[in-house]
Amino acid sequence: MAEETAVAAATELGLAFEVTRHGRVRSLEEAAAVRGVDPRQVVKTLVVRLSDDDYRFVLVPGDREISWPKLRALLGVNRMSMPSADVALSVTGYERGTITPLGSSHPWPVVADARLEGRISVGGGAHGVALTVDAGELVAALGATVADVTDPV
Repeated sequence: MAEETAVAAATELGLAFEVTRHGRVRSLEEAAAVRGVDPRQVVKTLVVRLSDDDYRFVLVPGDREISWPKLRALLGVNRMSMPSADVALSVTGYERGTITPLGSSHPWPVVADARLEGRISVGGGAHGVALTVDAGELVAALGATVADVTDPV
């Protein structure tokens, strides 16, 4: 089960975390409420494709979105795209909406927006499952590159 994979990966990395299980949610605000955090603390994990065999995880605060120009400049590329749902599943092992770098089927490099701080809630590998962790600890454990890569929604 994908949830068990994410939890095992967080444990292996030595992260202190809480697991939250809830039903499907329809909005960022609803997700934040059921997880007991502010909307900005709900972190989206997006997968971007640089080439057919090169991807990155991008951790984005809930109240922000990827700034494509900033991300392209950071990564030194002219083009990148979001993979289809099928490709995202095949390169991460997780369905869209559940993607997390924790326990991914491939350890793609991680880019974390510089605004991630304090207690955050990330996907737990299954719909309605989240892990609440310290942003700094997660970023360090993943060896993430921290940069300003987002804009307000």
